[in-house]
Amino acid sequence: MEATNKATALQGGEWIIKESNPYETFIPEDFNEEQSMVMDMCEQFLQTEILPVVERIDQQEPGLIPSLMEKAGEQGLLSTSFPEAYGGLGKDFITSTIVNEGLGGGYSFSVAVAAHTGIGSLPILYFGTEEQKQKYIPKLASGQWKGAYGLTEPNSGSDALGAKTVAVLSEDGKHYLLNGQKCWITNGGFADVYTVFAKIDGDKFTGFIIERGTEGFTQGPEEHKMGIKGSSTVQLYFQDCKVPVENVLGEIGKGHIIAFNILNIGRLKLCAATLGGAKKAADTSIQYAITREQFKMSISKFGAIKHKMAEIAIRMWVCESALYRTANWIDEKEHELAANGKSFAEALLGAAEEYAIECAMLKVFGSEVLDFVVDEGLQIHGGNGFSDEYMISKAYRDSRINRIYEGTNEINRLLTVDMVLKRAMKGKLDLMGPAMAVQKELMSIPDFGGEEEGPYAKELKAIANFKKAILMVAGAAVQKLMMQLDKEQEILMNIADMSIEVFHAESALLRVMKLAQQKGEAAITLQADMMKTYLYDAADRINKAGKDALNSFADGDELRMMHIGLKRFTKVEPFNSKDARRRIAGKLIEDNGYRF
Repeated sequence: MEATNKATALQGGEWIIKESNPYETFIPEDFNEEQSMVMDMCEQFLQTEILPVVERIDQQEPGLIPSLMEKAGEQGLLSTSFPEAYGGLGKDFITSTIVNEGLGGGYSFSVAVAAHTGIGSLPILYFGTEEQKQKYIPKLASGQWKGAYGLTEPNSGSDALGAKTVAVLSEDGKHYLLNGQKCWITNGGFADVYTVFAKIDGDKFTGFIIERGTEGFTQGPEEHKMGIKGSSTVQLYFQDCKVPVENVLGEIGKGHIIAFNILNIGRLKLCAATLGGAKKAADTSIQYAITREQFKMSISKFGAIKHKMAEIAIRMWVCESALYRTANWIDEKEHELAANGKSFAEALLGAAEEYAIECAMLKVFGSEVLDFVVDEGLQIHGGNGFSDEYMISKAYRDSRINRIYEGTNEINRLLTVDMVLKRAMKGKLDLMGPAMAVQKELMSIPDFGGEEEGPYAKELKAIANFKKAILMVAGAAVQKLMMQLDKEQEILMNIADMSIEVFHAESALLRVMKLAQQKGEAAITLQADMMKTYLYDAADRINKAGKDALNSFADGDELRMMHIGLKRFTKVEPFNSKDARRRIAGKLIEDNGYRF
């Protein structure tokens, strides 16, 4: 595998076949002073404005969330990534990601803000005409107006293009008449402006900007939900809804471009928000464990509880490593495209599309980390965790939606592999050469040469081998199943799980290597513990997913040979993960929370 440098930054998906340079990898410890201040500002906003009124938010006190959003707008928290020309702060992509993480611990409020700043505003910012942007973006950036997005319908969720809402041009050519309904619309009960998708003449999937109060446009009552109870969620109804022709968003028949491009950014931002939520839930659980006594001692002293606390910390730290590695790739690509003459919108959308594979993986990983953290956190609370008096029960209920919206985790897993294979077929990603090299290696006698040298040589070799495992399984699946592979969703999801594990394990290793260079080995022993524990466990998960896939389509000698290869590629050195977790838990207890 070839090492890369900044001059040739990795393209989307290329990490599978190339080595990354740790010293050019962006890590959270690289935040500049302003970025650190933005994170602190978000935390301060949650502590002073949101957490004291969480119960009132959950009871949907009229006007409360809109007024809190306006306060966030006054502090610039809604307009981080909007251009200054439209009343925004014009900050970089990493800073806007930090805001999503920083506000992610705000329960239902964080959902409202994420929907407003993401799907509620970005379609107009990226695809609107200059007149549309001038009219709406300054009001959305300040929080004066609130945004929402209508794509899902009762019978079309993941199949967005199966929507039934239709639009017909009026006889005088001045309006489109919309008929249909949308469901699960976040902020729908109070938004001022909505991006809504409908089919013109029954087949041209198109975006529209619709204002509250438009003739023929009504909102249904609030949905009663399992979690995020304070978030406004309603249905939208259109009965000959008169939308001016100048409110068509983007090109007629090209609505899918808006819908799918906005989702790329949304997936990464969702990972950031779930990470923020996980850190808040982790602190709650760690502090509970420290103060809760059983058998005359703090339960934080028990090995079983230490294991849980450490594993929570490990998964969040790994998630954070991959999140900001990818955010920086998008940021750099955006600058590169802008320097080549692309517009603001083209640069960011092009950058997000380049790393759409990584955004899909982050969405899956982040949402599943949050689910893990709140589940283990509730377990740490024991019976008290089942009581609404404790915040962990709210965090548990609120978490569950994240695996469903922005594309279900199943859809995102399938997309991960689909996008990689499509790029390979188009010649954008050279998978064939490395896959053939792995097949050749399988047929050869294993190299039992000398020991690897260097502080992280064993881990680097493990990551390189994990990538070979992906190439072997995916390559064999493509060869064997050819055009039938897209019908074998279970196999595609196995390959996706292998890929997600490897990308995150590699991101953690790169972070540790860069930290070791910056601070010295002695200063980062716990970070090394987290990386090594994750990598050690990931090896087994990669092996299991690989075996499940191989057993589905191979047999006989071929299957036996690939099983041997998979065992070789997922073999790692013995590692005392129990003691590593105890050291990590010790630090969490000492710090009274997650402070890595």
